[in-house]
Amino acid sequence: MKNPAEPLYPDDEIAQPQHNGRGALSNASSRFDDERKIRTNDGWDIDDELPPLKTTLTRDATRTILARNTSPDIPFDRSINPYRGCEHGCIYCFARPTHAYLGLSPGLDFETKILFKPEAAKLLTAELAAPKYRCDIVAMGTNTDPYQPVERELKVTRSILKVLSDFNNPVGIVTKGHLITRDIDILADMARRNLAEVFLSITTLDKDLARDMEPRASAPHRRLDAIKRLADAGVPVGVMTAPMIPGLNDHEMEAILEAAAKAGATRAGFTVLRLPLEIKDLFDEWLRANRPDRAERVLSLVRQMRGGALYQAEFGTRMRGEGPIAQLIAARFQAGVKRLGLNRIRYRLDTQRFAVPESARTALVDARRDARQMRLF
Repeated sequence: MKNPAEPLYPDDEIAQPQHNGRGALSNASSRFDDERKIRTNDGWDIDDELPPLKTTLTRDATRTILARNTSPDIPFDRSINPYRGCEHGCIYCFARPTHAYLGLSPGLDFETKILFKPEAAKLLTAELAAPKYRCDIVAMGTNTDPYQPVERELKVTRSILKVLSDFNNPVGIVTKGHLITRDIDILADMARRNLAEVFLSITTLDKDLARDMEPRASAPHRRLDAIKRLADAGVPVGVMTAPMIPGLNDHEMEAILEAAAKAGATRAGFTVLRLPLEIKDLFDEWLRANRPDRAERVLSLVRQMRGGALYQAEFGTRMRGEGPIAQLIAARFQAGVKRLGLNRIRYRLDTQRFAVPESARTALVDARRDARQMRLF
């Protein structure tokens, strides 16, 4: 019988190797798993030759595409996520814990095992054409990035935009991907009908910090270029300085706002670092490995914004924090926005243009007829 005083895990457990181009340093089991996988030393004094950690793609057989929410601190009630998991690998990403629901790790699995929705456009057409649907702004980029690298080949996001444009349904997008400029043809056309607004998320202008913290997201100067190209095309564009991490990147807030405004951004927003569930450990691990000289100070400042903890999940405070540190960041943001003339205009996207195109009506009627015929058999 095992002695309860003995350690739960073997004493030969060793750290996971750091993979180039990946954010997380480990791949801990899902919080729903009964077992914990660890890496141990086999006793041989030989360096392991690890193969490159490649991205794998899996078809997501979801039967719906519009996700609904009732969160009081989120300004939209519906969103679309073309992908589950995100190859950008941002270490702070609050969506990481969602991979646990798939039996996967919020660590390296989240950024290497991506699920995509090949039927997204077809599903969206059916949902928008349904008699009970009522038009409102569809948000994209609220969970995982719709312009992560795999979008270049899969084009799921582009297919969704085409459907939204056909139905005159407005869309708001948040992304770190320069790839959004590929779809300027659709977005500019929608913007002329007051149906599109885009925010580029920029956390830092320091390319070294960005490479470590967001390894496969577009470099900061590329995100600024995306702002300029979208603005030049007439697409309303803003910047999200998110997340602000005290002691790590918050000192750059004013510089980010200024660079974005110079590139053509007219709106801005911010959030502070959120560390729900597994992200606390992943971020702590990353911070101590990549910025060991700042680790204790950063974590201390985060706790000062979170009532002594690393995270508070309450609506209203989870995005902004509380206490003097959070108040100072908010005050600096407001001062920067005022000085640069940002947020003077609020684009109210048009929900009155919505109309089901005739092609979609026909497809819906055909689908219902086919369903009735199948029931006969």
